[in-house]
Amino acid sequence: MSKIGIVGSGSWGITLGTLLLEKGNEVTILCRNQEKKLALEKTRRDPVRLGDFTIPDDLNFSADPEDLINQEYVIIAIPSEFLREYLKKIQNYIVTDKLISVIKGIEEKTFKMPSEIIKEFFPEKKIAVLSGPSIAREVLAKIPTSVVVASVEEKYAQEVQLLFHTNYFRVYFSKDVKGCELGGATKNVIAIAAGILDGLGFGANTKGALIVRGAREIMRLGEKLGAHPLTISGLSGIGDLITTCFSPYSRNRIVGEELAKGKNLGEILTNLNMVAEGVHSSHVIFELSRKINVEMPVVEMVHKILMGEITPREAIDRIMNRPPKPEIY
Repeated sequence: MSKIGIVGSGSWGITLGTLLLEKGNEVTILCRNQEKKLALEKTRRDPVRLGDFTIPDDLNFSADPEDLINQEYVIIAIPSEFLREYLKKIQNYIVTDKLISVIKGIEEKTFKMPSEIIKEFFPEKKIAVLSGPSIAREVLAKIPTSVVVASVEEKYAQEVQLLFHTNYFRVYFSKDVKGCELGGATKNVIAIAAGILDGLGFGANTKGALIVRGAREIMRLGEKLGAHPLTISGLSGIGDLITTCFSPYSRNRIVGEELAKGKNLGEILTNLNMVAEGVHSSHVIFELSRKINVEMPVVEMVHKILMGEITPREAIDRIMNRPPKPEIY
């Protein structure tokens, strides 16, 4: 049995905490404030994020970073845009050298991946990244799921693989951290585009084309940044992309669908009451693509829609009227 601390009490933090608890570990989830801790302890539910799921009584909640001190593993599961500031608050309480990131996003201005930000604070510690097609509610329902864990230290990747692996949560391992994180961040932007197609009433032809062209954009970005193209074609890339573009629970897809129906972005995010990583990531990845000269038309159109520069209909017209090109470029 291991003692495991999870930083972040969102849907994914609670889901992974439940899985690890069922495997016989002692799990403590660090909440952002005392109010959230008390609410989760009292109700053992989070209906907005997790529906009717009842949180196990043995899953511990805390609002005190000191509870991270004695953990063997620390899993970081907070939105990427808040990562740096939150690490400043808790860095002195993370003693273990075994860290795991389950964050999907890219930092604004620095264009750093979550693991790179974590490495800044903990240069001597082992860091693994868990990613892949994994809708929280499906994992809680023990619907068969496959993901990948990556670390530059292969033995540590295999160690974390065994930590999470179950008969319904199959874990593969990889050394391509960059590829895994790029796939997880960029697919959220493409998922917003998929939701836009749903909101506009388009069909399978359109979404199939979007997924393939979106995947190609992720590959072009990954190739320029040193990721392995086969990683993008795997679970953390195309696998996660397909799931996020089709799932009715995908926050990013929901944002796109509501935008296509003419709703205001602020209103959509307020009603969602959860972070849709693709909104923030769309602007960051668009700027990154311009900086390193990688053509990403789907990402560009999502960015412009979210900025209010064009309508969803205008974006579709611009994509379809681009000059003919070879499929692979």
